Amino acid sequence: MRILICEDSVLLREGLVRLLEDAGHEIVAALPDASDLLATVEASAPDLCILDVRLPPTFTDEGIRAAIEVRAAHRELPVLVLSQYVEERYASELITAQGGAVGYLLKDRVADVAEFVESVDRIAQGATVLDPEVVAQLLSRRTRDERMTRLTERERMTLALIAEGKSNQAIAGVLFVSEASVEKYVTSIFQKLDLEPDESGNRRVLAALAHIENTGGTPQTGATR
Repeated sequence: MRILICEDSVLLREGLVRLLEDAGHEIVAALPDASDLLATVEASAPDLCILDVRLPPTFTDEGIRAAIEVRAAHRELPVLVLSQYVEERYASELITAQGGAVGYLLKDRVADVAEFVESVDRIAQGATVLDPEVVAQLLSRRTRDERMTRLTERERMTLALIAEGKSNQAIAGVLFVSEASVEKYVTSIFQKLDLEPDESGNRRVLAALAHIENTGGTPQTGATR
């Protein structure tokens, strides 16, 4: 896979380069800021972009705004955002925008190298991968949507796990139920939220996020028997 990295920290940037090259990927560019990002994307045609949220010159939200611009210009290009925190102002726009796969991971919570590399691969293959804390903050800051009151407790738990990018099989493992039961929950969720079921996992997650942003609850991902 051809990957473009945009990260201002030299140590982290070089660490990502070494880590991803060791995993068999090609780094087409490693940029310290987003000033030449779009031009570099055009010239190098990467399969995935990895960006830090905070980039020069202000080190506030340049990275995530650049990610949104990249997705607008290259709709099918997967984007992974790495951050120290959840940039709520733009995170919702990035995640719910139509286009390629997206990831939003918090640096402090990426503790396992193999898991990170797996997340990179999943995003490149079309999955949406979100840190649970990102999902929790996006949900908790919104006002309640009447449609969410239609869901049972188990359906709300399932929806939170969907929003984290988990497959039906993974959700079944977390909830200690059969995969067939999860499929029934998912069908019911789409019906109650007035959504048409979609076979694409990426579209399913984006549609779910777009409709649950207005809830005031946080995802309940704790396993219950």
